[in-house]
Amino acid sequence: MTSKMRGNDFAITREDLYGTSAETTYAGVTSFMRRKYTRDLSGVDVAVTGVPFDTSTTNRPGARFGPRAIRSASTIMAWEKPYGMAFDPFDKLAVADVGDCLFDHGKPETVPAAIEAHASNIISQGPALLTLGGDHFISYPILKAHAARHGAPLSLLHFDAHSDSWRDDDARVDHGTMFYWAAQEGIVDPAASLQIGLRTENPDTQGYNIIDAPSVHERGIASVIEEVRRCLGDRPVYLTFDIDCLDPAYAPGTGTPVCGGLTTHQAMAILRGLAGINVIGMDVVEVAPAYDIGEITSLAASHIAMEILYLHACAQAGS
Repeated sequence: MTSKMRGNDFAITREDLYGTSAETTYAGVTSFMRRKYTRDLSGVDVAVTGVPFDTSTTNRPGARFGPRAIRSASTIMAWEKPYGMAFDPFDKLAVADVGDCLFDHGKPETVPAAIEAHASNIISQGPALLTLGGDHFISYPILKAHAARHGAPLSLLHFDAHSDSWRDDDARVDHGTMFYWAAQEGIVDPAASLQIGLRTENPDTQGYNIIDAPSVHERGIASVIEEVRRCLGDRPVYLTFDIDCLDPAYAPGTGTPVCGGLTTHQAMAILRGLAGINVIGMDVVEVAPAYDIGEITSLAASHIAMEILYLHACAQAGS
């Protein structure tokens, strides 16, 4: 439950990993949702981490600043339970912010392994992982870590303007090919996975189920929720949300915007309606704050991250 304002800098002064506490929104250390910064994962149910990597982008760079921007925007909503949720996720989950993944930007060939090792180190100690990107390539090494932990193949629930499954014969570090490799290597099962919001052409679907953006608009939220549930069942799900799934009117601060996307309401309502699916790992990526207007993209990303965290909380609670 939300408490009265009784302190500040909860990112470093918080003693209890549970609960929501009020803190001045415009001041203090900006961890994700004012959760405690710690590398001690004892008793932690979910670890939040940032991966400030954006050198696999094909258009505008800048997503390396995404984790910082999402953390900052999250302080606006960190003082109370998100509206309409059946319970406060922080009453059910001990959530800590473990800071950012360390890698050597001067040795780009080593970055994928560094990201995978970072994710593996966290989830091997028990917590689930919520990752803030960074460009979308980061999902690939993180997926590999989750498949090793939970067993392959996983189901992938992928919100995006792009399929990110373009054929690749060179194992490139590229934010448009990683889900091709995830399918080819058996990390995910495309037949039990679903991509939502697409609006760029790629005839070679790799077998992924697709609900493109026009279909979301035409069919409506309830129909989309029903199909997602039918496709995923009770399988372990890795959920990845590229912020460019949203229309540029709602998320201008991203590297590869495409018109005709989902509204913030549609995305959040679909996620809220999926309570009970077995989310075992999650990320929000491609926030590039240099192109943002009034922080609306970072704010949308922080809200979406909370909706995804709520899905994980529901899964753990058996809702």
